[in-house]
Amino acid sequence: MSTAIDPAQALAEYQRLRPRLPAHQGRGKATPAARFLDIVAPYDLILFDAYGVLNVGETAIDGAAQTIAALRGMGKRVMVVSNSAAYPKAHMMMRYARLGFDFTPDEVVTSREALLARVANEPARHWGVMLNPDKDIGEIAELGATVLADDPALYDAVEGFLLVGADGWTEARQALLEASLTRHPRPVFVGNPDLVAPREDGLSLEPGWFAHRLIDATGVPVHFCGKPFPDIFDLALARRDPTAPERVLMVGDTLHTDILGGAQAGFATALVSGHGSLLGLDVADAIASSGIAPDHIVAQI
Repeated sequence: MSTAIDPAQALAEYQRLRPRLPAHQGRGKATPAARFLDIVAPYDLILFDAYGVLNVGETAIDGAAQTIAALRGMGKRVMVVSNSAAYPKAHMMMRYARLGFDFTPDEVVTSREALLARVANEPARHWGVMLNPDKDIGEIAELGATVLADDPALYDAVEGFLLVGADGWTEARQALLEASLTRHPRPVFVGNPDLVAPREDGLSLEPGWFAHRLIDATGVPVHFCGKPFPDIFDLALARRDPTAPERVLMVGDTLHTDILGGAQAGFATALVSGHGSLLGLDVADAIASSGIAPDHIVAQI
């Protein structure tokens, strides 16, 4: 689905939804740094968001792969912690390799994986899935899932909903989802809590945008599996030797997902301002209006 919203509108919508996001009272010092590598000395494990930090859409950000290599040379452990749920893990790994990154599968943690781990603890259900019907559904098929399209009967027939990818989602499908859940509330799990994501041609609307519209319209409870909520951070830390939270740095471009999420987990945070969701905005004003302040601010990694 195309979008007409800009970064200022996205920030305002994140702020409207702030009461639904994790609470955190602390504030970082928002200290600017000329170079990302100048801030990393106190940290052993560095978690990177993807969109707006490593890449914009299908394009790598200049210098990002070299920074990852430099961190490895310094003995730092690195991971990607991404609210990217629409593609199977193998697709993600091929993308990173194509963009010049050398991450191993164990170093990439996605909200899709967090969703699958969470749903594995649920009773077996016939799930209806928000996902482009033309995309590979991958391991989600093993859950007994059917991709939602334009058949109203299917919305009423499934036993729960997984909001995984918004590419191809339409207003008509959103209306069918809202109407079905109004008639018969059922479990809803969101694989990508992001409202928007930076692409080459602007901001795309993501599953979180439609999940919050769903809450507004129906009041149904929704479980979010990605940033800023704990599931994805718990999954990431489970793959590494125990690390004191203050020795972990979360790096991202979005105040209400990456920075808030890292802070609520007890991590230090670094906001990347040059390519992502705050592009073109006054970063100091965005921090002040949101009340969410990172420890560090850099233009790019």
